[in-house]
Parts: sequence; structure tokens; C-alpha cells
Amino acid sequence: MKITVVQNYAELSAAAAEYIAAVVADRPNATLGLATGNSPLGCYKLLCEYCAHGDISFAHVTTLNLDEYVGLTADNADSYAYFMRKNLFDNIDIDPRNTHIPNGVAPSLQQECARYARLVGALPRAVQLLGIGVNGHIGFNEPGTPLNSVTHAVQLSYDTICANAAHFGGSATRVPTRAITMGIGEIMSAERILLIASGGAKAQAVKDAVRGDISPLCPASVLQTHADCTFIVDEQAASLL
Repeated sequence: MKITVVQNYAELSAAAAEYIAAVVADRPNATLGLATGNSPLGCYKLLCEYCAHGDISFAHVTTLNLDEYVGLTADNADSYAYFMRKNLFDNIDIDPRNTHIPNGVAPSLQQECARYARLVGALPRAVQLLGIGVNGHIGFNEPGTPLNSVTHAVQLSYDTICANAAHFGGSATRVPTRAITMGIGEIMSAERILLIASGGAKAQAVKDAVRGDISPLCPASVLQTHADCTFIVDEQAASLL
């Protein structure tokens, strides 16, 4: 595991964007595992700028997102499908047919999880981008999730719901309580993993992930066992290391 500490969020975003851009430059038809939330926003903005300036092309790239809320349609402004279009896909030259996100309104969640697991297995990722939850979750794999898990529907924890309330007008009651998420075992199957974290609220989770025991109680701790895992964290997120 490689730990890179940068001064602030702007430097974190630049380092993450350069990492992903280098992967695409080296492998123009790469499959990228992508994340949502506040952490990757700066990275995505820079990747859009790189593409607009002709420095990088996503024309042959395929993407697999980690997760989606149950009950939100792809055109719902609070869905992760909408988030990805607004913050990345609509601003780069990627083929929308090559962007994949779980369907949160599938008639059968069990069948949708099985479909997405097959897709993940068929599309090996050159790199998986991750954030980390305040409780150490990766994707929406909450504490207690088996470390060999595959795509599944999950009941979101109170900590996760509260952390995501800002995206729902500050109201925790508006946050969906369930989601579909790529499993920890599938996350670990990526060739490379890049985790980014910013701010003091993530400091304990980063410490537990990097220095703690490998345990389902901190899902991100399993990343200690990955052959090519990089953490890029700002000084506040690294403050307990």
C-alpha cells in the first residue's frame, strides 16, 4: 500500500486526475471503476478539462460505477447516474453505451445484482477509484460486510445516511435507506486501486484502513492486502496516521 499525503483538496484532486489520466493514456480502451460523492468531484472536473483541451480521450474507455441508490431513477437529480452524467460523462467524449451503473429501480433487486456482478466479472478494471466513508465503508459496503462479497443490495447505516444528507437538501429523512453496491471481493479484483480522502472527518477511517486490523468492521482495511493500492489523502485526512 502506497500512501501519498498532499496539502489540500486541490492537490488531492490534481494527483488523482493525473493518476487516472496516465492509466487511460497507457491503455486507451481501459475499463475504469468509478465512485461518486464529494471526494472525486475535483478529479472529475480536471479530467473534463483534460478532455476538452485534447490531452486525453475517453472515446474507447468503459466505466463501471460502484453503486446506486435503490428507488431513484436514472433521471432523478439525486441519483448517482445523474451525478455521473452531470459531473463527468456529459463533459467528455465517452460513449454513453460504455458507462455502467446499477439500476436502482430494477423490478428485481436480486436479478439486478446478479446482472451487475456478471458485468463486473466480464469487464476487468485497470483501476478502481474509491472514496471512504466515515465508518470505513468502500462503495456502500457497510461495516460487517463479508470481505469476499459480490454485488448486493444493502441497508445503509445511520452514519452513511447522515453523511449523505447534504446531497438531499440537508435532510437525512430524504436519503434513500437502501442501495445496490459492488461487493468488496469485486472491488479487490481491480488491477489497481486508488482511494482518495479529504478532511478531518475521514481521519479515523483512514487510520483504521491503513493501520488497523484487517476486519469487516472496517471494510477499507482489506485494501492492505491488495497488490497495487494507493491512498491519496490530504493533511487533515492523514492527521491520525
